[in-house]
Amino acid sequence: MAYYRQLGSIPPKRHTQHRTPEGGLYYEELMGEEGFSSDSSLLYHRGIPSAVVNAVPWELPDQSTVPNHPLLPRHLKLHDLFADQEWKSADVVSSRRLVLGNGDVRISYVAAGAPSELYRNGLGDECVYVESGSGTVETVFGSLEVGQGDYVIIPRATTHRWVPSGDEPLRAYCIEANSHITPVKRFLSKYGQLLEHAPYCERDFRGPVGPLVVDAPGDVDVLVKHRGPNGVSGTRYTVPHHPFDVVGWDGCLYPYVFNIRDYEPITGRIHQPPPAHQVFEGNGFVICNFVPRKVDYHPLSIPVPYYHANVDSDEIMFYCGGDYAARKGSGIGQGSISLHPGGHTHGPQPGAYERSIGVDFFDELAVMVDTFRPMELGEGGRASEDGNYAWTWAGRGPGR
Repeated sequence: MAYYRQLGSIPPKRHTQHRTPEGGLYYEELMGEEGFSSDSSLLYHRGIPSAVVNAVPWELPDQSTVPNHPLLPRHLKLHDLFADQEWKSADVVSSRRLVLGNGDVRISYVAAGAPSELYRNGLGDECVYVESGSGTVETVFGSLEVGQGDYVIIPRATTHRWVPSGDEPLRAYCIEANSHITPVKRFLSKYGQLLEHAPYCERDFRGPVGPLVVDAPGDVDVLVKHRGPNGVSGTRYTVPHHPFDVVGWDGCLYPYVFNIRDYEPITGRIHQPPPAHQVFEGNGFVICNFVPRKVDYHPLSIPVPYYHANVDSDEIMFYCGGDYAARKGSGIGQGSISLHPGGHTHGPQPGAYERSIGVDFFDELAVMVDTFRPMELGEGGRASEDGNYAWTWAGRGPGR
């Protein structure tokens, strides 16, 4: 996030001595992107941040995927993945179930009630959308209070943990990149400031509170997801002191939160295409959101989307609130995903096109990921699929 923040105790000049009250030295860590050629922050630790006393494999949840073959639009019911009281012992990190994935991005889902272990993703940034529930994300930069509708952007290799709160599950839609996730480039000046035509600005971002310094003597485990022979691997490090030992930091790289309710929708006299709803982007994918808004006000407008073919991308829509007018009659509801793959023409369900005429407001909430390589089905996607969705436009098909 290319604007500067400072938190806690730092020296007046970077890369100079920063001493403890007892006269010892704090240990400076540069956390930087793209080989020190992009955003970075400097963190000041009480202990040596590279110290490790043990490392063993961490067996990740099932990361296997299978192609979307035969090529079909699909409906996945994510709330079916964590039934009854199963969520109470689940955590946001190790209990994720992989829904969809490719070489650029993986989408997982979890309903959690237990604190996670310390974790960092060495593959890429994470964008975690909180569908419901609340909690705290504790990080080396400080803590972030999160709740319904929050996007939580966590830079690659940020050590953190999730601590749910309350009596309901924290439902998290986890978008894991193999790259960095940033605000939309066309919304930014050449120096990184969000421009006047952007649907959000820096005031809408919540940064860490802290610093969060934990006094916990003894060894501590940290789960690390990283590159490996099969694309994704895991290691459990044991470190000789708690990683939350940062007394201060400054820079332009840190986790932050943006709530979907602070997104100001772009509307027009006729239907606006998906780029008008974009909020973040990474290599090989974009993230958009569809929020409650006034819709098309041309006297002859048809407010629901026109039928369209995703020539270059797969479209993954996560329905997380409201009433999505274009999908009535398909069985889609809260917690559903629709996957519309490249090579398949898709659009409103039968009757929705006509019903939308004269409507002036959509009360809908959805998070969309468009990818530029085909998405494959993960274990969670296969386990939650409604097999009838592909036939809902025609009203007949195998088994119907």
